[in-house]
Amino acid sequence: MITGTMQRAMGVVPSSRLAEIIRNELTQKKLCSSFTQVARDRSASFLLSWYKDKCKVGNIAPRFVYFRSRSCCDLSFLDSVDHYFNKAAEISSVDKGLLAFIKACNSIIKFHVPLKRACGKLELIEGYRAQHSHHRLPVKGGIRLGPNVDANETMALAALMTYKCAVVNVPFGGAKGSVRIDPSKYTSTEKEAILRRYTVELVRRNYMGPAIDVPAPDYGTGSLEMAWIKDTYSFLRHTDINASGCVTGKPISEGGIQGRQEATGLGAFFVLREFFNDEDLVRKVGLTRGVKDKTFIVQGLGNVGLHASEFIHKAGGRIIAIAERHGGLVDETGKGLDIEVVKSYHKKNGTLNGLPNVKNITDTEKILELPCDVLIPAALESQIHSGNADRIKAKVIAEAANGPLTPAADKILEGKGVVILPDLLVNAGGVTVSYFEWLKNLNHIEFGRMTRRMEEHGKRVLLSALENQYGNGHKIPTSLRDELSRGNTEVDFVHSGLEETMVTGWENVKKTAQEKGCSFRKAAYLVAIERIAKSIGDQGIFP
Repeated sequence: MITGTMQRAMGVVPSSRLAEIIRNELTQKKLCSSFTQVARDRSASFLLSWYKDKCKVGNIAPRFVYFRSRSCCDLSFLDSVDHYFNKAAEISSVDKGLLAFIKACNSIIKFHVPLKRACGKLELIEGYRAQHSHHRLPVKGGIRLGPNVDANETMALAALMTYKCAVVNVPFGGAKGSVRIDPSKYTSTEKEAILRRYTVELVRRNYMGPAIDVPAPDYGTGSLEMAWIKDTYSFLRHTDINASGCVTGKPISEGGIQGRQEATGLGAFFVLREFFNDEDLVRKVGLTRGVKDKTFIVQGLGNVGLHASEFIHKAGGRIIAIAERHGGLVDETGKGLDIEVVKSYHKKNGTLNGLPNVKNITDTEKILELPCDVLIPAALESQIHSGNADRIKAKVIAEAANGPLTPAADKILEGKGVVILPDLLVNAGGVTVSYFEWLKNLNHIEFGRMTRRMEEHGKRVLLSALENQYGNGHKIPTSLRDELSRGNTEVDFVHSGLEETMVTGWENVKKTAQEKGCSFRKAAYLVAIERIAKSIGDQGIFP
């Protein structure tokens, strides 16, 4: 029997927690009564084995694939983040006391939200909000809905937000929120009630506001949920002229920004593009320059995975496989999957299963182990672990999700010569464009509104002058003139600012890795640590 102390040290899921996870699954399969009889006083390893046997007998595909093969060698998510931090801290020149201050989570709150369900039953919903670092304000981080979220996961994600913002020089501290529900089991009206009350709990504790803490979407939430939160905050703080800046990821009609939806996927693409443009780096993994004709496997077809796939496809990369929660696709033509067809089918059916003219696979974990040039985990944390890392055949891994590799997996893959582009940089596109949205809300005007027509007029005057001076009677075609004279719209500014941020971030991480002779992950953490330390040092310690 594994003790609680050993569980914390080795990152094993506690029996009570694992029992709850499996019970949630089996309730849906109507197998919970038999599970209750075996759950009492059993170890996590026994429960996992029992669950896997049931899945085989009942032909049930486990949803939480990353629990299937994780070994006791794998750290928990929070311990993994701290581990990476500690490794980078070893090669930094920052004082140990200051390092401890940077790493510590400043504060976390836990509360319960009452919900009266449609059936009349009163239910208590568990909510969290962690504020990791106040070295820069406001703090920033999404709100996640999930049946298994807890304080440690929330603190881990908040810490990642602190370091991520520092790597790409976005002036926020890190935060994260979570609500412990399975969103598929609640109606839209019930979820609205939960999130509005969640917002009230944050506001009454002074844990939210455009100058304090600015949430955003995460797993299980989107623009609609952010609109509910914004409306609730505006009602409670009706004299706050900057109330729209209390949350980002909103619909355009509620103060959102063009380009936010694709931001994380596009940011990941920019990092991949820059990596593949470096001939020395790609040669080390036996590849050639450019994204074109490289093979990619994407795990997760949510907002991040879908848009990353679209931009890779447009650049000539071949998406040869996609893994989703309930099934995956493998291309057998050699040309790559048609992303538009996949997108349309998934939107219509809510699943990838049954898509014609491709190979359908139910064991999605096996898709990660197929040969490819680049693997993009864009789902949840700990998807690649000590149990499957040695079977990963990708030459490059781009972490579009938060913490998709455990430290044990990271060590195995680095030993095999796999290049890992870290989450701190790769998925920073979302918070970057959230920063732009926040600025838009504080300025109360959309980007390009006061400059677009002026730009167009200036360009038309210039083109006419060129025609008169050098055209010899020839005129620029109307379609070309219109294209050349087009003024910049909001989405142009957003994409340009995102590209500048991601490219500059990549250059800083690459330079640090070369100077220190370390991995890109360690370099990214080191850049974050030193930037945060500089900020704190310049401010001074109060009192």
